[in-house]
Amino acid sequence: MGAAHDLDMLTVIHAPFGAPVLRRVEPEYAEIVRLCQLPLSVAEVSASLRLPLAVTKILVGDLISDGNLNFRAPVSAETGPGDLNVLRAVLDGIRNL
Repeated sequence: MGAAHDLDMLTVIHAPFGAPVLRRVEPEYAEIVRLCQLPLSVAEVSASLRLPLAVTKILVGDLISDGNLNFRAPVSAETGPGDLNVLRAVLDGIRNL
């Protein structure tokens, strides 16, 4: 289940090459996999789908559990001043949608 994954709004997700066939029929799942052919943050996916972040995290968690998506934890805050630039870029991307 998605709750087993510690997903943050900045968690980067992507659909790996050779992932199993999508077994979920709801259109949101297929759209997430399509969007994640290139790495995206959970926030970017949420904004693209116009779904609440909490709902997107559940759907993404389901896809991770099924092996349809891989994820990488966000860069920790101790990494340096670039983190603020990443947050600004995500916010700008959400505003542009």
